Amino acid sequence: MTSVRYPAVAGMFYEADAGRLAEQIKWSYLHPVGPGKLPQVSGERRRLSVGYVAPHAGYIYSGPVAAHTYYSLAGEGAPETVVIAGPNHTGMGSMVSVMTSGEWLTPLGKVEIDEELASLIVSNSKYAEPDDRAHRYEHSVEVQIPFLQHIFGDRFRIVPIVMFTQVYETAADLARAIHRAVEETGRDIVFIASTDFSHYVPYKEAYERDRLALQAIERLDARGLFRVVEEHDISMCGPGPTATLVELARLMGAEKAETLKYATSGDTSGDKYSVVGYASIRVLLS
Repeated sequence: MTSVRYPAVAGMFYEADAGRLAEQIKWSYLHPVGPGKLPQVSGERRRLSVGYVAPHAGYIYSGPVAAHTYYSLAGEGAPETVVIAGPNHTGMGSMVSVMTSGEWLTPLGKVEIDEELASLIVSNSKYAEPDDRAHRYEHSVEVQIPFLQHIFGDRFRIVPIVMFTQVYETAADLARAIHRAVEETGRDIVFIASTDFSHYVPYKEAYERDRLALQAIERLDARGLFRVVEEHDISMCGPGPTATLVELARLMGAEKAETLKYATSGDTSGDKYSVVGYASIRVLLS
């Protein structure tokens, strides 16, 4: 019997009704903070990017920023598999939890897990373990999937990963494990690092602090990212997934990353007293 991971935050972080959810995603694209137009999905796969950074808050806050990631990805066409890594907010599960089988359900339908790739990532890693518990109530991976379904339908599979231990060593290990698994399978993947940046700080302060983290990511400097997050007390919740993307990019020979959009909850909600920072970042193949 196929195991199904049911949505944990539908009706809270995003609309639970399929029609309203599709409209909410379109709203994200058309919002003044968003790209300003709906994506054009390429019918031909063009491998231009290693992956992206995308936020994971409620769509009314971070959806317009996330839309920049998926607008760009739509133009590259559907990959075979999207590996999505997010931070562990619940404390459940292992150091690095990989769901290795089953399907994920959202209001827009089901997405299959790429069981072969997921299992190889685990076997190639010192820290990753097959673990469903960490995914049960975690939102950081879940909120990416409706955006993917909206542009690609059911033409992709996923590998869901949740990171509890977020240090350079764990991120570098996971990047190596993904790289080896991709080489062994020949799989065409895109990696999505799910993170928000500064949490509940004044508007101007979020922009100033998060700029330092963005610069480290743009330099493809994973160690530097951890350093600035610590030195400047940046309350970024997903440095581990982001550093994994950076390390994976280096293994794949990438040399460039670009920030597609940075904004805060103050830019979408209007409340600039205490904000959360969001970014969409693209890491390009050489």
